[in-house]
Amino acid sequence: MDTAHYAKAVLTFSDGTLRRDGRPHRVLAGSLHYFRVHPEQWADRLLRLAALGLNTVDTYVPWNFHERSAGDVRFDGWRDLTRFARLAQQTGLDVIVRPGPYICAEWDNGGLPAWLTGTPGMRLRTSHGPFLDAVGRWFDELIPRVAELQAGRGGPVVAVQIENEYGSYGDDQAYVRWVRDALVERGVTELLYTADGPTPLMQDGGTVPGELAAATFGSRPAEAAALLRSRRPDEPFFCAEFWSGWFDHWGERHHVRSAASAAEGVGGILDAGGSVSLYMAHGGTNFGLWAGANHDGASLQPTVTSYDSDAPVAEHGALTPKFFALRERLAALGGDVPPLPPAPADPPLLAPRSLEVTRRAALLPALRSTTEPVRAPLPLSFEELAQASGLVLYTAEPLLPPGRHELTVTGLHDRAQVFVDGAPVGVLDRETSSFTVPGGGVRVRLELLVENQGRINYGPLLGQGKGILGGVRVDRRLVHGWTMHRLPLDEWGPRETAGAASAAPPDGRA
Repeated sequence: MDTAHYAKAVLTFSDGTLRRDGRPHRVLAGSLHYFRVHPEQWADRLLRLAALGLNTVDTYVPWNFHERSAGDVRFDGWRDLTRFARLAQQTGLDVIVRPGPYICAEWDNGGLPAWLTGTPGMRLRTSHGPFLDAVGRWFDELIPRVAELQAGRGGPVVAVQIENEYGSYGDDQAYVRWVRDALVERGVTELLYTADGPTPLMQDGGTVPGELAAATFGSRPAEAAALLRSRRPDEPFFCAEFWSGWFDHWGERHHVRSAASAAEGVGGILDAGGSVSLYMAHGGTNFGLWAGANHDGASLQPTVTSYDSDAPVAEHGALTPKFFALRERLAALGGDVPPLPPAPADPPLLAPRSLEVTRRAALLPALRSTTEPVRAPLPLSFEELAQASGLVLYTAEPLLPPGRHELTVTGLHDRAQVFVDGAPVGVLDRETSSFTVPGGGVRVRLELLVENQGRINYGPLLGQGKGILGGVRVDRRLVHGWTMHRLPLDEWGPRETAGAASAAPPDGRA
């Protein structure tokens, strides 16, 4: 442990013991992401974490949420990290900040901006100079704000994480040390730590000498404790993420973990003398188009809008059986832990209602009317069109000889509705990217409405582009001469929506 760096730190450790202001301490934390909870509900959800028996809240900071376009960094409204941290402090909670720059979190692109990952030649999460320069500029904006919130300055922040599960991704030790140094140089004086899976491979890749090495897992806490203590006997055992539930991909059954199983796992960590952070204590919602995706080696797995994650505090704020099972286990710690506040009542719910679908405008004419077209010999990706999310309408007019022909889309990311002369003829995705079309010796209007289904947030495919990344062929011949309409739905407001609806025949057809 770097004693010079931590001279003002509230949390310290020695001889395998974590201390707060010099006294033995356990971090009893829960993850709650301000960007997945409406700001008007921040105070309520933090109160529920305190009632669970936690003394700390941890949150990621998604870079792409704060800097949607390069140079436009915002910390207002929903992005007001300082307000969120101060509300936690008023609730009596410490705060742990996990600034990345990569966060995973089942969040679009793992929190990295699409304008960055789409830069030609960019090498993510490495000591590649252009990547470090971009991270440095972002940290110049973010980290001084975090530093002002540190406990040593009267704020609630007691720890800051270095990168995020880097040992599951790579082994560029120079990069991880650079991130640590970047935090310190910008004013972080509280406890720094890394978080990686509980295997030698992951711990080797992600840890930094002299900084606390934590683990992330959902089972076998005794084995994780033994591994960490065998490698770092002077350090306390800290489970930086205990997976008390899990997230869902579209098409899967909802993942659940029983209250008894979750309480048993947390109990194992506490019995091993450890500290813990529940992932998630309250999951919230992937609002808008912010949900990420995974890839299992065969297909894309988009994450659903809900991030309930079978957490102790449900997506709508209700207290679940898991909440009470964990509260009972945490209350049994005794010692200097103050009595738990009373469990709040479940929040009121809006009455259910049905919304009728009203046909307003023909789809393709409406979409063509929304933006000025971009023309290019070959299809451009979302990144080349300076677009992060939503849809792109690709249009070309190939000549189709008589007979049937195979139309193939190369590098389709992620899903395309295909129209020929305005009529729907098929739906393609990454795995089924070709079909046959009839030709009559004339040109046809070929349109592909391509949907971004969420950017991959974990693994070696992090940062992959969206749209049509290769080309479109009729048999072996490439189709040239494309027109593209940008449809960044996440940037649309009432004016854009109304404009599209009024610019096309009101018959609701394609």
